[in-house]
Amino acid sequence: MTQQLHIFFFPIMAHGHTIPFIDLAILFATKGVKSTIIATPSNAPHIKKVTHKANKLGYQIDTLVIKFPAVEAGLPDGCDDIDKVPSLDMMPKFFLAAEMLKQPLSDLLKQHCPHCLVADTFFPWTTEVAAMFKIPRIVFHGTCVFSLSATEHVRLYQPHKSKETFTIPNFPGDDIKMTTAGLQDYIKQETWQTKLFNDSKETESKCFGVIVNSFYELESVYADHYTDFLGRRAWHVGPLSLSTKGIINKAERGKQSSIEEHECLKWLQSKDRNSVVYVCFGSRTNFDDSQLMEIAKGLEASGQQFVWVVRKEKESNDEKGKENWLLEFEKRMEGKGLVIRGWAPQVLILENEVIGGFVTHCGWNSILESVTAGVPVITWPVAAEQFYNEKLLIEVLKIGVSVGARKWKRLTGDFVKSEAIEKAVKEIMVGEKAMEMRNRTKKFADMAKKAVEDGGSSESHLNALIGELSSIAMKTCK
Repeated sequence: MTQQLHIFFFPIMAHGHTIPFIDLAILFATKGVKSTIIATPSNAPHIKKVTHKANKLGYQIDTLVIKFPAVEAGLPDGCDDIDKVPSLDMMPKFFLAAEMLKQPLSDLLKQHCPHCLVADTFFPWTTEVAAMFKIPRIVFHGTCVFSLSATEHVRLYQPHKSKETFTIPNFPGDDIKMTTAGLQDYIKQETWQTKLFNDSKETESKCFGVIVNSFYELESVYADHYTDFLGRRAWHVGPLSLSTKGIINKAERGKQSSIEEHECLKWLQSKDRNSVVYVCFGSRTNFDDSQLMEIAKGLEASGQQFVWVVRKEKESNDEKGKENWLLEFEKRMEGKGLVIRGWAPQVLILENEVIGGFVTHCGWNSILESVTAGVPVITWPVAAEQFYNEKLLIEVLKIGVSVGARKWKRLTGDFVKSEAIEKAVKEIMVGEKAMEMRNRTKKFADMAKKAVEDGGSSESHLNALIGELSSIAMKTCK
């Protein structure tokens, strides 16, 4: 009898990473693999809730809880998720605590004997742990292969050290230009994150390979380049949000939604096709009050209908002040705009035919959800690799317009005035150029659907990877 393939999935404790990791674990489970997700105490209940339907359908997905050594690393007790870290200067302690999970992870591997470990890119040390148990470690990235390749070229060739504006060296495409202002702070200068970044990049070539949440047709030139020029093994198995359709409730992706599903859909259904712009900046971006006011002014001046997701902060005087003007704005925009405080059911919103454009921070989850829904984007990169993602959208795929953000600025972003927001919203929603971008995006949406179907590129990559891992598992068992 053939032994069932068993894979451990180990995401970093952050919603933007956990969401696609859950999708990935479920996708493998639909192929007969036993999937086990490793989670910290505060994340485990949500993971179990999302995977419950998959379990009921007969797929094997378990969750193992691992204690996060927050206090031992100098963090507050119970601080086992990036969202709970009190301040940016305590972030090094969070990653120190994560590395202290080496022994607890080893104990779980020894106890459960999985055949493979798929671990987050932010856990480069897991390659060494997996090697101790003679099992493959695969990196799972939260971004596209275009940005994976581009960041590696900048890291290796360091063009930013001689020029403010530079062309990415030895990179395919039509002279992709970047500016030093749009690069990560840990690339421009040595910070606590520089070593983590370098270790993460170097382990891509040392480990078994890399799983990418994208599909080959979207960025084929860069997929080939990543393998042929940079020498990385990669499997493109996305878009994961499409692969788990019908298994995960769309409204349950991410945190608990701050608006009832039926209330949101009722508002959307009263609008015309392609008449609403959706505005959301992910789970980590934290604009200050003055920037939020500029967004409000820009949306109002554009004359377009909108759904705007505003991050909800802890109760404070600043939050009360924000509520005062925001409530006035809502009243003024009643019927024309819907403001959601907190977390929104993003996939549900984007898939609604009334959405004609999406103002996004260029996080890869959001981009892929927009592409699969056929919705063009207004790019407003903030941090991480988002300025690279913007280049893919505007210069390569040609499905977006820039709002004009220029500086990489962790969490708070580069300040953008209302006039630029108004202009970009009009450009994505009205006129011939808007129609062309919408049509192009819908073509990519069709490609995405075909990629995850039987015989599609993503499904073929997935089957090939499972076949290879099963072969290794059989040899190991002999």
